[in-house]
Formats: sequence, structure tokens, C-alpha cells
Amino acid sequence: MDDLDKRLTAVFEGKVVRKDLVHRIKKGTNVPTFVLEFLLARYCASDEEDEIQAGLEAVLDTLHDNYVRPNEANMAQSKVATKGKYRFIDKVHVNYVEKDRRHWAALENFDSRRVAIAEKFYRDHDRLLQGGLWAEITIAFNEVDEDDYTFYLEDLRPIQLSRFNYTDYCEGREAFSRDQWLDIVLRSVGLEPAKLSHRVKLHFIARLLPLVEPNYNFIELGPRGTGKSYFFSEFSPYSTLISGGQATKATLFYNNQRRKIGLVGFWDTVAFDEVGGIKIKDPDTIQIMKDFLANGRFSRGVEVIADAAMAFVGNLDLSVEQVVHSEVYDLFQPLPKEFDLAVMDRFAAYLPGWEMPKTSSEFLTGNYGFITDYLAEAFHHQFKHMSRYEEVNRRIRLGDAVEGRDEKGIKKTVAGFLKILHPAGPASGSEFDEYVAYAVECRRRVKEQMNKRKADDEFARINLSYWNSEDAEVVVSCAESKKARATQAPARRNIHTRDGVSGVAVGDGGTANAALASGAPVGVPSLFEAGAADWDSGSLSSLGAQSGPEDSASPPVAGSSTGEPAGRQPPQRQEQHFTIHYGATGFSYESLITPYLEGARSVVIEDPYIRLTHQVHNFVRFCEAVLKAPMVRRITLVTAYDDKTDLKELNDRFEELKQSLLEMDVALDVRINENLHDREIRIDNGWVIKIGRGLDFYQKPDAWFGVGANDLGLRRCLETKVDIFRGKVTQG
Repeated sequence: MDDLDKRLTAVFEGKVVRKDLVHRIKKGTNVPTFVLEFLLARYCASDEEDEIQAGLEAVLDTLHDNYVRPNEANMAQSKVATKGKYRFIDKVHVNYVEKDRRHWAALENFDSRRVAIAEKFYRDHDRLLQGGLWAEITIAFNEVDEDDYTFYLEDLRPIQLSRFNYTDYCEGREAFSRDQWLDIVLRSVGLEPAKLSHRVKLHFIARLLPLVEPNYNFIELGPRGTGKSYFFSEFSPYSTLISGGQATKATLFYNNQRRKIGLVGFWDTVAFDEVGGIKIKDPDTIQIMKDFLANGRFSRGVEVIADAAMAFVGNLDLSVEQVVHSEVYDLFQPLPKEFDLAVMDRFAAYLPGWEMPKTSSEFLTGNYGFITDYLAEAFHHQFKHMSRYEEVNRRIRLGDAVEGRDEKGIKKTVAGFLKILHPAGPASGSEFDEYVAYAVECRRRVKEQMNKRKADDEFARINLSYWNSEDAEVVVSCAESKKARATQAPARRNIHTRDGVSGVAVGDGGTANAALASGAPVGVPSLFEAGAADWDSGSLSSLGAQSGPEDSASPPVAGSSTGEPAGRQPPQRQEQHFTIHYGATGFSYESLITPYLEGARSVVIEDPYIRLTHQVHNFVRFCEAVLKAPMVRRITLVTAYDDKTDLKELNDRFEELKQSLLEMDVALDVRINENLHDREIRIDNGWVIKIGRGLDFYQKPDAWFGVGANDLGLRRCLETKVDIFRGKVTQG
């Protein structure tokens, strides 16, 4: 024991445990950490190695004989029935059932929801009624056939704290300096602070912020194996970890059928592991998430208010050095494509996971720390009953570049640091400055990445600053990007293009066009969207590429009576390869095909999915776009159908369209090819346009009487790739 161990065990007697013993036994047993620590505190309360070894064997024997695993529920129930009673370690919930007018105990791994329990147990242990309690319990078999239950709880000895005294916790904190308390918290989560730099220590404290600060939105992306998910799966019984899979609004927020609130109403922290693998099929889920991330409330027929913090952790597969110097990639690259800028803007802090050490025995502590459940209970109390936001609001001074959501995120981060490291009182001036600087950096990292994605200057004020205790303004930078021009001054999309669509000529653009041809990653703007082409100069200097010569004979913008502004000519019709990203707008059929219809007399479109009502509507709009080219005289559609298609109704719709096109002197020819799979548009002047999703690349409008319902240029898109290239010139 070092000096800190001796002081900690004296001040918090009975609430600490040797953490190396937890590591030794945890590797071979799959049980909750606080169960292990309870048993270790009972059997291994010694510094003598022989006694510790005997204690470890006693712990393993107890787990083998008494810990109920979920797949052993039937065997456990059989033991009680045959022996009359048996002692187990399990999690106990107590619920009041209105129909029965009485309380029932529910045993989690024993798999029984109707166990009789005496009033004294839930009267003496509040947590039985508030989320449940791990305990040593004696379950007895009921021999009375007339009773409506089989088992009853005879005895209960809590493993977790059944009551918590926050005043004692704060008084104990006064015996330590800030740095000593910081080390104690790190040892309590199993880390040896002597092996860590001060900056990395703050990173580990930042991981704990969602456990103490309500409605706190946190993201950490970094390499694998740095322990990102441990803090939310093992450290606190008040947090839950969603590991991939589909996130639904019923699961997360509110189930309308059951009229029951989702996870955000039951947990302090809802964490998403491997966030890049989350599947969100319903757009409403994202919209509700935006509302919840913004202010902790949402409406699904009923107004719901909840305090849960949300944490998003995932893996960053690319080199950070490459990302920050890239015009294409950003540090939000792993996020699902549904996570748009509105979601990102609600993150209070982005923790640089690439600075965290890989989990290894080198960084594990052999010293004493709090029993996990004790510290988790302190954090839960602060989450539910303490607010330091107003204290921060009185002390903090932020620079002019700090905007609304920046300010809120920074203040909540600082408030979280005060709760964890200063539960009993205020921080000193220098300590407060340190927390503010860290919070500003974490928020700036969010804003820098949004600024790279945005085509305009909405998030361009990235030089966030604060005024320190010496009344000096300090501009905070992110260590990884402060010298990266691509992050500090990203290229902007050229807005002087057809309906907002820009492009780069393949073959003339070097590396920039190679990136275009390969396609941008999900959720990251392609060079097509972020190109810096200027029609006057004809250059792509910011991307290191040169465009082709201008084409003075190009037609004016589709639907425009005046064409381009004086002195500007549209770029030459070039081969293009780009990605339309999820949620993007500005991509009408006119903007995609009209520039390539010059001189065309016939258009062939192959698309196997022109059969449903909205797909036929899309085809009608496509034909309307083709009519903008006055020379076109024939449109040929090659499509397919399935067993569910109403052929008569489909034929009637095509006949109606044929007649209306004939009035415009255009013939429509519809052909069926049941083996058709590819989608492409072939124009007889030699141009070929391939859209990955065919014509059906638009999202369903949020409202049929809203913007985008009729004008496809304003409709949000689904993600798809577009390839426009020269093919064979065919006879019109």
C-alpha cells in the first residue's frame, strides 16, 4: 500500500478494494464487476499473499455454487424444489402489481417473476424498488398448493449498496487534493495513473461525463482495443450499452402500442457501441433523436421528457493524420449516413480516441480504488440530484466565435468535470481554466468536422476561445488538426453550376478525380460536392486538379429563360462519377440529364423497377425532363414486373402517358425484359448515365403538402452513385 492507499482505506473504510484482484479473477469469470468486488472485499481483506490466495479460491467456489447464470435457471429452480431452499447470487427487482394488490419479487437469472417477498426487505432496501439490487438471497419452496406462488424469498443480503450517503462521500473528498482525487477515480476504474500523462487522465475522466451529466451528448471514435465500451457496460449499473443492430424509436424512445417509454426513460446513460454498424430504417427515429439530443424531450402522441445522456463510441479505421489533411474525409466518417449535420451539431464533446492507450496489463493498477458500485452510486446521485451548470455559467467567459450549441456543450462538459473531481466545492481558478480549455477543444473538434462537410460558411467560426482567470483570451486548437489546412480552411463547393450540381472531368483531374471515380465514403462529402471549380478560371487549384476547356456552346441552365450570368459559361459536358449522399437535395432529373441531351433524338432507359405508383410518377417526371430537349422524338422504356404487379393497371398508366407524349410529338415505346437487372439511361448522342438506384433515388416526402413534395430539386435523396460517360453513338 502506498500513501494514497493508506489514506483512502482510512477515510473510506469498507468501500474500497484491491483492483488487481478484480483483474485476476475477472478474466476467468463472466460475472458483473460489483459482484466480484463484493466477494473480494469479504474474502480477500488482507495484504498477506497466503490469505489472499485462499480468499480467491473461496470467491471462485462461491461463484460456482451460488451464482445463477441465465442458462441455468431451470436447474436452479429444480434445486430449490428438491432441497426446499437454496442460496443464490442474483439480481432482485420488486414490483407492485396493481391487479394483485401486492408486491412480487422478480429474479433476473433465476427467471421467476412471481416470488413472494416480505415487506421488510423492500422497506429496508430502497433500490429493490428502483431498478433492482444484486444480492445473496435464500429462495425457499412453498409447499402450500392453494397459494398462487411457488417460491418465496426467505433471506436477502445486498451485494450492492442498498443506501448511499452523499454527504459522507463529499466529506471524504475533502481529505484529498484535486490530483489525488483524480488518481483515486482512475484507480477505481482499474487504471494506474502513474502510467498516464495528465492529458490522457483527463480523457479518461471525460469518458465518465455521460454518467454524471443529464442530457449530455458525447462521442468517441478511435482505434480498437482502447476500452471505449467498458465504461458503459461494466462500470455503472445505471448505464446500458447497445451493441450494433437496429435502433428503433419504440426501443429507444416510446412504444406507442404499449404506451411505454423506451431506454431513455430507464437509464442514466444510453451508449451506442460500434456506432457505424447501427441500422436506422425509420427516418422518424433520427428526427426524434434530434429533438431528444437538443433538449431531452420529444413527442410521439404524448410529450416525453427524460434525462438520459447519450454516448456514441466506435472505431476509426483511417489514419488521423491522413483524415485531417484530406479534402474528402473527416473524423465523423464512421457514423451512419443517417447522422446528418443536425445530429453532429448536438454533440457536446468529441473525445480523441486515437490518443488513448491500448488496453493492456501495463496500465492496470495493483492499488486500491473504490468499490465500483460505490462510485457508480455517487455518480448516479449527482446525475439525478445535482446541477453545476449555473455555477459554470457564473464563472465562465467565452469568446465571440462561440455560438449557441457551442456554449451549451462547453458548459455541460465543464459542469461534468466539476461533479466528478470537485463534488464538495468549487475548483480553483487554474483548475477551472483547465476544464474550460479541455471542453472548448472537444467542442471545436465537432465544429471543425462539420465545417469540412458543409458547403457554405455556417460552421466556419471554428476559432473557439475563452477568457482565463488572468483576464486573457485564449484561442484553443485541436492537437491533431491545428496545422492541417484541409481542416482549418476546407475547400468550398462551387455554387455557380446547373441547379447546384458541380463536377470534375475524369482524366483531367489527377488524384482528385481518382477519388471521385472511387466514390466517397458513406456520410462523407465527395469531391463532387466539395469541388472548388470556378467557371471563370476553369481551375480546380484547391484540389490540385485542372478542369477541361470551357464549352461556349453549352445550353443555359434547364428551366432558365436567361441562362447564366453575363461573363459565365457552363462547364464543358464532361464524364462524371460522383455520389449523391443520403439527405442531399438539388438533384432533379433536369439537373442530371438535360446537359447531356444536346442533339439527341432518342433516349432509352432501362430500369426494372417502374411498376409501383410512385415509380411510375418518377418516370413521368423523367419524361417531362426529357421534353426540355426539343429534338427528342422517342423515349424507350425497358422494365420488368413481378407476381404482385397489377399488369392491367400498369398498362393503363403507360397508355395514358403514351397519349400525352404523342401530343408533344414524342413516341413512347415500353418493353418488358424479365431478366433485366441493370439500370442505365442511353442517349443516342453517345452519353450514358448510370444511377445506382435508377430513377427511384428520392426519399418519401415528410409531408405531401410540404416543400419537396412536387419539386424534385428540393426533395431529399437516398444515397446512390452516378456515372456519366461516353458510350457509342447510336442511330436516332
